[in-house]
Amino acid sequence: MDKQGFTTGIVHCDRNAGVEHGGLRQPIHTSVQYGFERVEDLIGVFQGTKKGGYNYARQGTPTTAALERKLTMLEEGAGSICFSTGMAAITAVFLTLLRAGDHLVASRYVFGNTNSLFGTLRALGVEVTRVDAGARENVADAIRPNTRMVFVETIANPGTQIPDLLRIGELCHERGLAYVVDNTITSPALFKPKQVDASLAINSLTKTIAGHGAALGGAVTDTGLFDWSQYPNIADDYRRAGPREQGLLQIRKKGLRDMGAALSSEQAHQVALGAETLALRVAKCSENALALAQYLERHEAIGHVFYPGLESHPQHGIAKSLFKSGSWLLSFELRDPANMLDVINAFKLPVKATGLGDTRTLIIPVAPTIFFEAGAQTRKEMGISDGMIRLSAGIEEIEDLIADFEQALRLA
Repeated sequence: MDKQGFTTGIVHCDRNAGVEHGGLRQPIHTSVQYGFERVEDLIGVFQGTKKGGYNYARQGTPTTAALERKLTMLEEGAGSICFSTGMAAITAVFLTLLRAGDHLVASRYVFGNTNSLFGTLRALGVEVTRVDAGARENVADAIRPNTRMVFVETIANPGTQIPDLLRIGELCHERGLAYVVDNTITSPALFKPKQVDASLAINSLTKTIAGHGAALGGAVTDTGLFDWSQYPNIADDYRRAGPREQGLLQIRKKGLRDMGAALSSEQAHQVALGAETLALRVAKCSENALALAQYLERHEAIGHVFYPGLESHPQHGIAKSLFKSGSWLLSFELRDPANMLDVINAFKLPVKATGLGDTRTLIIPVAPTIFFEAGAQTRKEMGISDGMIRLSAGIEEIEDLIADFEQALRLA
C-alpha cells in the first residue's frame, strides 16, 4: 500500500501488521516470561539471531513492540525503544552513549529535570557545556575534541526558546557528532527531528502523544541517519549489528535491559490509544494556545507573552518554517507579579497542576515549583522570572477559556 497519512497510518497500524482473531488493536500482553518449544529458539532470542521473539518483559512485550512500531512510523525512523518515563529515555541515552571523559554540548534552555540530570552526568565524569542554542555559532564554539553529542529540545519549557535546529544538524553532520533532539513539546504531529538530520528523537509519551494525563512513558527513536560504526562508545558486543542499528541496540541492552526502566504493557496500550487522536488533539490545543497568546498579548495586565506562534517571538521564523503550528505550551508574565498567586487561584477552568500536553488546560507558577530546585542563578540564565506563569492549553472551547481569563485577570 502507498504511504498513508499521519492519522490513517496510526489508527490502522496494528491491523495492518496483523492481530489475532481479527482484532483492530494489539491486545495487552501481561506475561513476563515467554516460552519456546525448542530451546534453540530461546537461545536465538538471547543472542539476537531470532527476530521477533521475546524472553522477558523487561526488554519488551508484544504490546510495547506494537507501540514502538507506531512511534517509528510517526517519526519516520529506523526503530524505537519505549521506556517507563520520558526521563528514563533521556537518562538511558546519556548513560549508554557517553563515558567518563566525554563532553556533551546542550541547550541552556531545557526541562528542569533534564537540567538536574546534567549534574548527575558531571558527577560521573561527563563534561557538560550549556549554551544558548538559538545560534549555531554558540554550539560550534563549545565543541571540543572530546565532544560526542549535542542535545536540544524543539521548544524549551517554559520559556519557549527554539534552537537553530537545522543549522545545528548541519554542524553535527559535519563534525560526526550524535545529534539528539527532544521532540516532546512539538511531537511528530508538528515536527520530525529527522528533517534536521537528528540522530535520535526523544519523546515523553506521557505528554503530547498519550495526551490525556493517564499514562507515563518515554521513547527513543533512531532516525537511521547516523553511522554508529564511527561512534567510539559502542561496545564490541553490539558492533555485530548494522552501522545504523548499533546505537539503538546498545540503548536497548544497556539502558532498558540493565537499567530496568521498562514500560508496562498496560501503559503502552494506554499510550497507543492516545496516539490515535494525536494530530486532532495537537491541532486543537495549538489553535487554543495561539488564540490565548494573542489575547494575552493585547491585555493591559500582561507584561510579556512567550509563544512561538506570535510574530513577536524571537524565533517565530524558525517555528513557522519547521513546525506545523506552535503547539500547546505558552508562558506569560503579569505586569504586577505581586498578584500572581491571586490571579492563578481565580482561574476556574485551567487546572492548577504540573504536567503538560493534557486534554485539559493546566497552569502553574514556574519559579516556586518546577524550577525551584534549579536555583535563582540558573533561572536567571534561562530567562525564568519570579512572575512567570506556564500554561498548557487543552481542548476546551476557546470562548470558555477566554471568558475565564477575563474574570481571573481582573485581579491582576
